[in-house]
Amino acid sequence: MSNLADKKPPSLVALSTGFVLLWLVIAAFPFLWTMWGSFKVEADFFSRADWMNAITGPVTERQYGSPFTGAGYEGAWVEQEFWRAVLNTALVTFSVVVISLTLGTLGGYALARSGFKYTFWLLMAALVFRAMPHVTLVSGYLLPFFQLNIWGYLPTTIIVLVAINQPFTLWMLHSFFLSIPKDLDEAAMVDGCTRFQAFRLAIIPVMWPGVVTTGLFSFLLAYNDFTVTSMLLTQENATMIPKINSFLGSTQEEGKVMYAVAAVVSAIVPLFVLILFFQRQIVSGLTAGAVKG
Repeated sequence: MSNLADKKPPSLVALSTGFVLLWLVIAAFPFLWTMWGSFKVEADFFSRADWMNAITGPVTERQYGSPFTGAGYEGAWVEQEFWRAVLNTALVTFSVVVISLTLGTLGGYALARSGFKYTFWLLMAALVFRAMPHVTLVSGYLLPFFQLNIWGYLPTTIIVLVAINQPFTLWMLHSFFLSIPKDLDEAAMVDGCTRFQAFRLAIIPVMWPGVVTTGLFSFLLAYNDFTVTSMLLTQENATMIPKINSFLGSTQEEGKVMYAVAAVVSAIVPLFVLILFFQRQIVSGLTAGAVKG
């Protein structure tokens, strides 16, 4: 009887499958179209005469003997040294994630296990700070950074991004710690562990989905940031997003638009790989943070 109840009508299955496939095509189309266009020249990809030129690539074939070319990637990575921006981005994101998670796990655990009434107000103050526009926060840093001669350097930008990200990290990890029963760390302390040992040996292994989820959001903040990095970094130390913007400039130059298109594809690919690799931890982490045990 249960098998008959669980069996779905073929029309419903076909409708739901078609809807999912349509959603996937719509969601993936902008990236796939940009990736396709990155192997064309500007006259084809941004053709006003015939949009089919972006598919067939007649100008690209006349210039390079093939409807596809890697000139955009070569110009971005070699001529414009986009690889420097990639290294800078890797250093900034790695540092922001490690520092934010270290401080966030310790602070979130302390706030979750604290019985003081000021915990709520601390979290509210952090939420207000996180809600403020980044440009408002960064503008206050500029004058002392210039006076101390630390403007334009990666460590300075890392510190600012950590300060902006930390309230969000505290909120996320605080909610995850609340979902873990206090009996777990109390049992570890009864067995002879100190408070920190109970945190490290009993709580953190259970917290990994939450740590991964929070780490991903911290990564995205630093990876996709434009306001902070463009205001605090020089052209030599620029990360990927400001570097892509510099390819366009105030006046578009022939060929540099395709440098930006190729760089955009290069910047998006790691995000797809990261999401696919950590998708299970992300889903379980979000679910764990939504339920208080």
